Amino acid sequence: MVAVPELSPEVQDAVAAGRPVVALESTIISHGLPRPGNLDAARSFEALLTEAGVVPATIAVIDGVPKAGLTDSDLERIALDESAIKVSSRDLALAMAAKRTAGTTVAATSLLAARAGIRVFATGGLGGVHRGHAESLDESADLTVLSGTPVTVVSAGVKSVLDISATLERLETLGIAVAGYRTKRFPAFYLTDSGHDLDWRVDSAEEIAAVMAARDRLGDRSALLIANPLPVDRQLDPALHDRVLDEALSAAAAAGVRGKAVTPFLLAHMQRATAGLSVAVNLDVASGNIALAARIAVAWSARQS
Repeated sequence: MVAVPELSPEVQDAVAAGRPVVALESTIISHGLPRPGNLDAARSFEALLTEAGVVPATIAVIDGVPKAGLTDSDLERIALDESAIKVSSRDLALAMAAKRTAGTTVAATSLLAARAGIRVFATGGLGGVHRGHAESLDESADLTVLSGTPVTVVSAGVKSVLDISATLERLETLGIAVAGYRTKRFPAFYLTDSGHDLDWRVDSAEEIAAVMAARDRLGDRSALLIANPLPVDRQLDPALHDRVLDEALSAAAAAGVRGKAVTPFLLAHMQRATAGLSVAVNLDVASGNIALAARIAVAWSARQS
C-alpha cells in the first residue's frame, strides 16, 4: 500500500532517524495571505525551521497527491495557482480522486502529520466554535479531528472572530489538553489575551516535551494544544480590533451572511478595514509559532534519543 502522505526524502530520513521535524499547514499560503507575498512567506516559514536545525514538512495536496515536505515548485503551485482549493480532513479523498491541488487546513494537516509520524505542528490560529453556533451548529472540524490525533499543535489560540468561550468548552469536552506558553491566559490570534484563563502553563520546550512523553505513557490519542500568544507590543491594537470586528459583524448581519461563510467574511473585512495591518500580525503569529515549534521538536528529538 502506498503511504499517505508521500514524504520528501528529507522528511522521510528525518522521521526515520528521529531528527526534529515540524509540520506546517498550507491554507495560510493558498488562502490566508495575499499573492504574491504569500510565496515569500512560505519560503521564510521553512527557512525559520531550517536555520533552527529542524526539517520543515509543509503539507499540501499536489495534483491529488498528499505530500509532507514540498519542493520549491510545489510551494509555488500552492502559493500562486489560483485554482488551488482548500481541503479539510473530510475532503482529502475527494481531492485525491479528482487530482486537485489544495492547501490543507489544521484538520487535514494534523491528520496527515500524524500519519507521517510527525509529532509537532505549527499553525497560526486554530478553528473553533463559530459565533451564532446555537442556531447554525457551525464548528470547525479542527476540534473533532484533534480529539483523536496525537500531535502537539502550536497555535496563537483561536481567531478572535470565533466564539472563544464556547471553543474552550468544546476543547475540554473533547479531551484536548491546552497549556499556555509562559502564560495562563488564552490568546486570541490578533490579540495577546482573549480574556479567558487557562488551567495550565508551560515555560520551556523541554517541559512541553516532558508532557508529550507523559501523554505517550498514558496512551493518550488526542492532541496537545500549546497556546502561544503574541508579545503585547506585536498584537493588533485592541481598540482598532474591537471597532473593526463590531463593524464586520454588523456588515455580515446586514448582508445575510450565515454559517460557515461568516468567518471568511469577517476575516476579509478585518484585512480591508485595517489596511493590511491584520496581515502583518498574521505573519508575526505564524513566525512566532513556528519558532516555538522548532524548539519543541528539538527538545522532543533529544528526549527520544
